[in-house]
Amino acid sequence: MKLNDLKPNPGSKKTRKRVGHGISAGQGKTCGRGTKGQNSRSGEGGRLYRQGGNLPFFRRLPFVRGKGFHPPYSTEFNEINLDQLSGLKAKEITPETLSAARLLRDPRNPVALLGRGEVKTALKVRLHRVTASAKSKVEAAGGSVEIIA
Repeated sequence: MKLNDLKPNPGSKKTRKRVGHGISAGQGKTCGRGTKGQNSRSGEGGRLYRQGGNLPFFRRLPFVRGKGFHPPYSTEFNEINLDQLSGLKAKEITPETLSAARLLRDPRNPVALLGRGEVKTALKVRLHRVTASAKSKVEAAGGSVEIIA
């Protein structure tokens, strides 16, 4: 076998169609595109989401305002984790000390203490809501938990 004997497998290579080379070439005049219409013209063939004369799919979907259903009278809490309290100097944790430390998103909302992290010092916690894991960790460190209204 020599290099000049090498050939691709039969049928694996296909010669490209040379359109627009006269009627005797078989693809002259309209070049296989038919006559008139969107697909006979040059260009991209319509924009994305275009569906002819139909109403586009995304406009057929129901119209929803905002980010889904939001209950009108739900209480939104400022969530604080135990690991965020490690940098505080205060031994008594209240909504006022947390807002002074700029840890609250909205100081008007009540505060909930969550149990991520560890507590090394005894803290006196006075907040609106405390999870069971956070309460057990604070009390295990020698602190106390009080729920305020």
